[in-house]
Amino acid sequence: MKLASFDDAGTARAGLVRGDEIFAASALVAGAPDSAQDLIAAWDRWRGPLEAALKAAKGGKALGAVHLLAPVPRPGKILAIGLNYADHIAESGQKTPEHQVWFCKQPTSANGPFDPIDLPKASTMLDYEAEMVAVIGKECRHVRAADAKNVIFGYACGNDVTARDWQFKTPQWMLGKSFDTHAPFGPWITTADEIADPHALGIRGLVNGETRQASNTRHLVFDVFAQIEEVSKVMTLEPGDLIFTGTPGGVGIAMKPPAMLKAGDLVRIEIEGLGAIENKVRPEAA
Repeated sequence: MKLASFDDAGTARAGLVRGDEIFAASALVAGAPDSAQDLIAAWDRWRGPLEAALKAAKGGKALGAVHLLAPVPRPGKILAIGLNYADHIAESGQKTPEHQVWFCKQPTSANGPFDPIDLPKASTMLDYEAEMVAVIGKECRHVRAADAKNVIFGYACGNDVTARDWQFKTPQWMLGKSFDTHAPFGPWITTADEIADPHALGIRGLVNGETRQASNTRHLVFDVFAQIEEVSKVMTLEPGDLIFTGTPGGVGIAMKPPAMLKAGDLVRIEIEGLGAIENKVRPEAA
């Protein structure tokens, strides 16, 4: 199934996507949570009734007529791994990491799949990073890689938007990665059972229709399951937490000359089986 969040007269509602329609979960089955985060946490209870109701449902809202929000509007955690595709490591001029390189993006950076991304007043070096996002489905700690697939709710497209000047100010990347609007993802979460192998998906990043990034998730240095094993040694992962799993080569800062995003640019991220997101760059509002 495909779980999205949409704006219903000012209220964020969890919805299930079928073809070109979306159905509020709470309208499909009485008592189903309106919050995507709550629905993910209770998915074992609601999955069967919702799946049955969705097959028979009529009168959904047209996808093109609703405003899709970030599938999890305010994630508890947004974790991201750096230097995780060989070609991106090479273009960065660095060695393949012996250990996983982790940073966080703040929850306020979460953004809708088709909403604008801000060109910050404080930055002149805005960049894109196409990434597959894994969404945690169960509270967990000390997860073995062999068991990690059991705690993943699903997958989505993501853009780890980065203010490079802020990223490179200090050895810590958090500020450069955490500007508001700089973690668009979606357009929905495709549940893990629909993805036969998350490590065999084509991924592309385009700017104004030009392909800048083109790779496959099989080229991840540390795969998704290894990532979950590592971070769950440190912290409890909770339903709705996001993991940005790394970006392939082709980012703007590595081009010669560098090609930073500017106001009006349209960034599109596509991942096989997961759909696509598109975000237009706009100047940060006063």
